[in-house]
Amino acid sequence: MSGCAYSLGAGERRLPEGYQLVSIPIFKNSTQEVGVEVPFTNAIIREIERSQIARVVSKGDAQVVLEGNIEKIQYEIANQIIQEGAASPADIFLTENSPAMAMVDSQKLLAPLDAATLAQVPAAFRPESGNWTGIAARSTVFAYRKTKLGRDALPKSIMDLADPVWKGRIGAAPAGADFQAIVGAVLQLKGEEATAAWLKGLKANLQPFRGNSVAMKATNDGQIEGSVIYHYYYFGDMAKGGENSEKVGLHYFRNQDPGAFVSVSGGGVLASSKRQSQAQTFMKWLTGKGGQDILRAGNSFEYAVGEGAASNRNLVKLADLQAPKVDMP
Repeated sequence: MSGCAYSLGAGERRLPEGYQLVSIPIFKNSTQEVGVEVPFTNAIIREIERSQIARVVSKGDAQVVLEGNIEKIQYEIANQIIQEGAASPADIFLTENSPAMAMVDSQKLLAPLDAATLAQVPAAFRPESGNWTGIAARSTVFAYRKTKLGRDALPKSIMDLADPVWKGRIGAAPAGADFQAIVGAVLQLKGEEATAAWLKGLKANLQPFRGNSVAMKATNDGQIEGSVIYHYYYFGDMAKGGENSEKVGLHYFRNQDPGAFVSVSGGGVLASSKRQSQAQTFMKWLTGKGGQDILRAGNSFEYAVGEGAASNRNLVKLADLQAPKVDMP
């Protein structure tokens, strides 16, 4: 497979040779995007089951095995910028998670940021290349239903969620870029073998949802006992009245645990921009007091990452998260 696009709705709604029982092991991943094979395979399974093309069973009961290899991941906007190259009409590229930014940077499409801009952001929130920088951040948390889990019953590490004791009790949005960034942090901190074992356990234990907010709502409604999300979904919902979060508590893993991973949103100036001066000025503003104060006073509830910048007063202080050191891509 050369990408993530697929369709099972057209043509004959059956497998070749009339097979009805299919086994779908986790696809191989030949990309640099860690962990995408799990949500991608799960998406294939859900689509086959939804369309009733066949029934997904264990390998021993299957008439046929569907295997695949993910060779390339395309991020829509990042890929568009790469395709446009020097002809791109854009001046600035902003991303929620850093892999897409790193992808554009790897194609040498970003201009070096001004030294004054880089000086406004601590080194922990920007890559060594100096071609882009962090502009905001989000913390991984474990959202739990307060009436179902006491503080002493909460997992001490995100790695604990692979234990069979959590089977059917937890959820996440494994197909999303947010979760994939968390997987990348686990890989960097724990290595391939431990990450593979963790993912295998999670696959058996968690219920997949279509987004962090949906997973949190399921927790709030008592459908599950806890979910792995980013913190700002909780604070954003609480600010609106708490309809999907009022029965939820947040557990911060801390102690440099992979579950204390802080994900960075990034921004950079395209080398092809015909307004270099204005674009560089905007990036300096975004990472400086003007832009970072919006995070403090606004309702996005993301962390400010500028040097000395304060975040929203309702958030746990960034330094108190005790996040692990993870290299920027």
